[in-house]
Amino acid sequence: MKSIGLLSDTHGYLDERVFDHFANCDEVWHAGDIGSTTIIDQLEAFKPSRIVFGNIDNNPIRVRTAENLHFELEGFRVWITHIGGAPPRYNPQVYPELKSQTPDIFICGHSHILRVIRDKSLNNMLYINPGAAGREGFHKFRTLLRFNLHEGLISQMEVIELGKRGAII
Repeated sequence: MKSIGLLSDTHGYLDERVFDHFANCDEVWHAGDIGSTTIIDQLEAFKPSRIVFGNIDNNPIRVRTAENLHFELEGFRVWITHIGGAPPRYNPQVYPELKSQTPDIFICGHSHILRVIRDKSLNNMLYINPGAAGREGFHKFRTLLRFNLHEGLISQMEVIELGKRGAII
């Protein structure tokens, strides 16, 4: 079994509580718009990390991360990218691959909208967007997700709210 901590859209701000919420996770995944190489350093020093870059990320971030991550873990085919769209309106650049090589789990960020849904039109693929963990953007609450993967089963999906976007801690 693998416990996953998932975040996106930090935009240069990493709330210290992320480390408490993800303390028991085996891996941390970041779905782009990191905003600072310092955040990459912190996450990689904390846990094994899978990180994609987003549209706001500069070259020093892009050379350390990928635009797309495709991998298998605990019986799941996973694809993480930043700008993926959302069911049924996927990014036209990713949709052909989604149709031809549908993953079991498709993760993206960008919209700052927390959403976890099944797409029945794509073999019941699980679409996940963890919302935004940073303080920049139009989202109202900063969010993270935590869940377990085990032999083709996903369980204990939790939404973690870090507070209002502009709130002082």
